Amino acid sequence: MANKMPVSELAPLGLLLLLYFSVILCTSMDTRCWTLGDFNSPVLEQDGDIVIGGLFPLHYIAPQMDHNYSERPQHQECSGFDFRAFRWVQTMVFAIKEINNNSSLLPGVTLGYRILDSCDHVHTSLRSVLFLVNGTLSQTQADAAGSAKCLSTAPVPAVIGLASSSPTRAMAQTLGPFRIPLISYFATCTCLTDKKEYPSFLRTVPSDVFQVQGLVQLVSHFGWRWVGTVGTDDDYSHYGIQAFTEQLERTGVCISFHHTIPKAPSQAQIHAIVNSLESSTARVIIAFATEGQLLELLVEVSRRNLTRWQWVASEAWVTAKLLTIPELQPVLSGTVGFSFRGTTIPGLAEFLLGVRPSPGPESVFTNMFWEELFGCRLGYKDSSDSELPLCTGSEDLMETENSYTDVSRVRISYNVYKAVYAIAHALHKLLDCGSEEQSSNHVCKTESKFFPWQFKEKVYFDNNGEPVPLYDIINWQKNGKGTIRFQMVGTYDGSAPHGQQLKIDEGLIQWAGGHAEIPVSLCTPPCPPGTRQATRPGQPVCCFDCLPCAEGEISNISGATECTKCPQYYWPNKERVFCVAGIEEFLSYHEIMGIILISLSLFGVAVATVITVIFFLFRSTPIVKANNSEMSFLLLLSLKLCFLCTLVFVGRPSPWTCRARQAAFGISFVLCISCILVKTIVVLLAFRSTIPGSISLKLFGIPQQRVFIFFCTTGQVILCACWLALAPPYPYKNTSYQGGHYLPRGHHPTLYWGTINTTHPTPERNFNQGGNKSSA
Repeated sequence: MANKMPVSELAPLGLLLLLYFSVILCTSMDTRCWTLGDFNSPVLEQDGDIVIGGLFPLHYIAPQMDHNYSERPQHQECSGFDFRAFRWVQTMVFAIKEINNNSSLLPGVTLGYRILDSCDHVHTSLRSVLFLVNGTLSQTQADAAGSAKCLSTAPVPAVIGLASSSPTRAMAQTLGPFRIPLISYFATCTCLTDKKEYPSFLRTVPSDVFQVQGLVQLVSHFGWRWVGTVGTDDDYSHYGIQAFTEQLERTGVCISFHHTIPKAPSQAQIHAIVNSLESSTARVIIAFATEGQLLELLVEVSRRNLTRWQWVASEAWVTAKLLTIPELQPVLSGTVGFSFRGTTIPGLAEFLLGVRPSPGPESVFTNMFWEELFGCRLGYKDSSDSELPLCTGSEDLMETENSYTDVSRVRISYNVYKAVYAIAHALHKLLDCGSEEQSSNHVCKTESKFFPWQFKEKVYFDNNGEPVPLYDIINWQKNGKGTIRFQMVGTYDGSAPHGQQLKIDEGLIQWAGGHAEIPVSLCTPPCPPGTRQATRPGQPVCCFDCLPCAEGEISNISGATECTKCPQYYWPNKERVFCVAGIEEFLSYHEIMGIILISLSLFGVAVATVITVIFFLFRSTPIVKANNSEMSFLLLLSLKLCFLCTLVFVGRPSPWTCRARQAAFGISFVLCISCILVKTIVVLLAFRSTIPGSISLKLFGIPQQRVFIFFCTTGQVILCACWLALAPPYPYKNTSYQGGHYLPRGHHPTLYWGTINTTHPTPERNFNQGGNKSSA
């Protein structure tokens, strides 16, 4: 028994198909249908009880359309045979033959197929799909048939196709009103998820929503912040790049450029795109396109030997053998991209290698493949190139290496395989074939008619009806034979929890140019620690200048957008990378300045004391008596107090020294000035008196002098007491004095002392060491 597709994997899609299989009814009771003109495109077909349609892009270069709408368009052949698409065709044929040989699936029913070439083009695809659903009657045949009515059912109940999103979108809009299911194996555009607009569209591939999410995570994972995008003029590219750009910008990544390749680009347009790529500083390019649309651009890039770019591929071309030709290997070696999960289909390799050319219609595409692969021409087929050698038909496919024979891990082919089996399981249910476990003695009811409203089944999909988003991450690597191999280096599971979706083994990746290091793609390198980013006006946020952090601020990481202010009493180091504790400075007893001040103070006290002793010893002499000895002793005492006040200004400030500094010096100084003032008045009165013992001297005698000094000093004491009571000074750290240094100062609430100095702090200084600045 042939291998059977697991029902558990296809049941949800098969059940959903039950909702869409339908009958196309005539709109009038006596209307004859025919095709306008003959359909001359090659068709690969096999009759069966039920015929399944298929559309594949066997050629990737469509003919130029003549936009003369007054005449019926003429058939033109496409060019550029795609080996990979031919493998998809053969996979569909293989799956149908496998089902026909399976006695438990659709017993008594033979599946047939009708497969056409879409040329990966909207017009050709429309022409082909209308041929599939309308049948083959021409107007002449319809007239001969007489009263031939419109077909009560479509010639094909379902169509498998297409590859590109734009033709698929057109096909889905065409088949939607007739409820004919269109099952795509490769169209991933998010625009196709709208079930109201495309009610009969299904696909065996996840939409680009998941691929875009994965690509954004991939770009962020490798730290690329400056990338470019290249797309084509179709829905797949437009929607994919739009979603990619929107999500990418949320992560802080900037788009350097975006270029759209026209559908039929001229050489001038290709050169203009490559010139723009060459002028950009971005080293990473994300390409949303099919291989056929990228080919001309990559050929021009290769001609200029531009190998510095790291290409990131979408699933449309990441496993395309067409682009692995030797000419493009220097450019594309190292490409990284997302591909659908690969697997192995038992028996497929042998089936693919067993194809042979023949003159019959069943080999129409095989003959094209054979001539293209071996560079020869078949004798029984008309060929425009008569210079090619004749094919023998015995050429060995085993000796070739191409995308057709490479079935080690099929991806798109597996999606085609699943689509065929999904249709088979749906038909098995619709035709009442019984359970597959018990259908060996059961025959399907081929006369059964099925309508979508007759069935009510549960379906198991996400909200958009998408399959599970599983991807392999592929890296293009050169092997020992000088060819490109697709190495799996990671996986992406869109259904996994956030943070666990992307898994990459970076050690397996071979980057562009054969480098082992991850390429760097930045508009501006990250600002080093100690600086911050400043955005350039009119440019993306990824392009910026690096400015040093301001005084008192640091940045300890690369690429900081803002600097952080140091805590109080901390200061940046020289590089402004981290904060260091501020160095406390004050006038210390151990510093030279402090020693000098203390020495001078003590010297002054000593001199005043000596003079006091001398005056005391000679207090009875006329000189001392004439000098008013009482005032002299009081003056000497005040001078000694003034000298001693200097000691309070030396040393680390404390609350009591802050209060004592100003008050003690003020009172001592007022006492000293009062004594000098009294002595001055006495001398002045003595010189103005002409008679000894005059009344003026008596009025300012010793008692009056004492009262005068008492009131002057008392006034100062009252002022100082009020000041200390109402607004006493207190110690504070003067951080504005010098960068990295601060002074513990006595501080009055309305007065600030100190100077500003930007000298860098000296690490040798510590909290207990004195400074070299006076706080007076």
